[in-house]
Amino acid sequence: MTEELNRIINESNYIVFFGGAGVSTESGVPDFRSVDGIYNQKYDFPPEVILSHNFFFAKPEEFYKFYFDKLVNPDILPNDCHKKLKELEDIGKLKAIITQNIDGLHEQAGSKNVITIHGTINKNYCTKCNKEYNLNDMLSFKDLPTCSCGGLIKPDVVLYGEPLNNDNYMNAIKYISKADTLIVGGTSLNVYPAAGLINYFRGKNLVIINKEKLNVNCTLQINEPIGKVFSKIKN
Repeated sequence: MTEELNRIINESNYIVFFGGAGVSTESGVPDFRSVDGIYNQKYDFPPEVILSHNFFFAKPEEFYKFYFDKLVNPDILPNDCHKKLKELEDIGKLKAIITQNIDGLHEQAGSKNVITIHGTINKNYCTKCNKEYNLNDMLSFKDLPTCSCGGLIKPDVVLYGEPLNNDNYMNAIKYISKADTLIVGGTSLNVYPAAGLINYFRGKNLVIINKEKLNVNCTLQINEPIGKVFSKIKN
């Protein structure tokens, strides 16, 4: 199957990659919905409650306790998938990466055109004066991340109860609708509206790479760890 993927990539001129949590789990980032994922661990509040807009403003200390414990992994490094996508971008094959992940590993690997559908931990802003803070700034806080103006600092990530960034979403649609090959990797395609993006694909090859089999009509489906698959891609 890897040979078939290589053939598709070699014959493609406009590839778009759409990825989810499975892209980062091989780097050590915990996912959300697997048996041992974040959603199946025990906390004082359910993760989906903690990671909500209302909870952030009502109990910011509790939010940040969970956030820094489970969602911020500064020592985690890009894996073979991140690295190979960067190489495909460098040679002009890959036009865009659309990711549901907030960890910034694609950018860390050197990819330039990354559309972060759910935001990124690398950008943060004051909810009062809108001053921006990077991840290192956030990690330097000993207590609740608070701006010099006194405002609460919020990660630029999409919490439950918040809409997706419309510019990012429309940009993702633009790239997917132009692609001749769409590679969907490490996602169960269960999270909407992001999962609905594949409906805008009108190209030739839809490739699914996911450890669990998905009931999707596609050109090629490979049910193996995505890092392992990408490590075998030749370009």
